[in-house]
Amino acid sequence: MIRLFARSLGFVLLAGGFAQLVVDGTRSIAAGALLWTPLGALIEAAAPGRLAALGPRIAGDLHPLLWHPVATGLLGLPACLALALLGAALLLAGRKKPDDSPGLDQR
Repeated sequence: MIRLFARSLGFVLLAGGFAQLVVDGTRSIAAGALLWTPLGALIEAAAPGRLAALGPRIAGDLHPLLWHPVATGLLGLPACLALALLGAALLLAGRKKPDDSPGLDQR
């Protein structure tokens, strides 16, 4: 059941990454320059105000260095790349493990 959920979410995120790539490509062609939507801007558009509240919470509860170099670096990645990588990771996590036992044809 967990594998099914991971694979389904992986396919949705992979499709979302491709859709964001198409949107960014269209914006880039229209502007005549390479434009990327950062992951932080996509999260802020989906859930306004949540990202601003997350920064002090991560820095205060966990570690200050975890917010500034790590999280802000990840939030600066292009959204299409981040969604595609997360989707691919979930697809790999949800795949069926190969069977190590020999079958009837193998000896």
